[in-house]
Amino acid sequence: MRLVVARCQVDYAGRLTAHLPMATRVLMIKADGSVLVHSDGGSYKPLNWMSPPCTLREGTTEDGVLEWTVTNPRTDDTLRILLAEVISDSSHDLGVDPGLQKDGVEKHLQELLAEHPATLAPGLSLVRREYPTAIGPVDLMCRDAAALAVAVEIKRKATIDAVEQLTRYLELLNRDPLLTPVRGILAAQSIVPQARTLAEDRGIQCCVVDYDLLRGLDDPTHRLF
Repeated sequence: MRLVVARCQVDYAGRLTAHLPMATRVLMIKADGSVLVHSDGGSYKPLNWMSPPCTLREGTTEDGVLEWTVTNPRTDDTLRILLAEVISDSSHDLGVDPGLQKDGVEKHLQELLAEHPATLAPGLSLVRREYPTAIGPVDLMCRDAAALAVAVEIKRKATIDAVEQLTRYLELLNRDPLLTPVRGILAAQSIVPQARTLAEDRGIQCCVVDYDLLRGLDDPTHRLF
């Protein structure tokens, strides 16, 4: 990423026109080619920007002023930036971003439900997390009060795709004579109506999980740290 602090004037031409008079701003050029113009206010939103794919060409005007011209090959949009004074110009390799990790995502739900499987059904006990199959791991493999196998698929928001995924797991697991019969539980913080209807039609139990309640069951006195 390249960050330039400069006194600049910005003119945008395309589907509309926009003009930013000369002022000190932050110019951000990302590795994906996008160019963003930020001020010291306005929160996270840039004053103007050009989304990738776009090309940045650096040059000078007839008056010797540094000029950036940003164009998009797919459109006629042009971002023209005149830099009267460059205060700072630095580049940084940020590496690969792991992405946003939200509190309450499936991994955390899986950890909590693995510790408290009986919240899904009375007498349910954990056999293994990430139970391996030929088409991917089942989130939780459990046994119910009658010692029958139960496959649990965990989502933050369960859609029809989640039901189809669990159905494939069940079809495969029920071919194993050591496991069959295997029933399924779809556990999620929310389940869309269409997914619930399909799941119930296929004999899959639906459980809406209260994440905050689950966290309350996690006794901190049982931890080392």
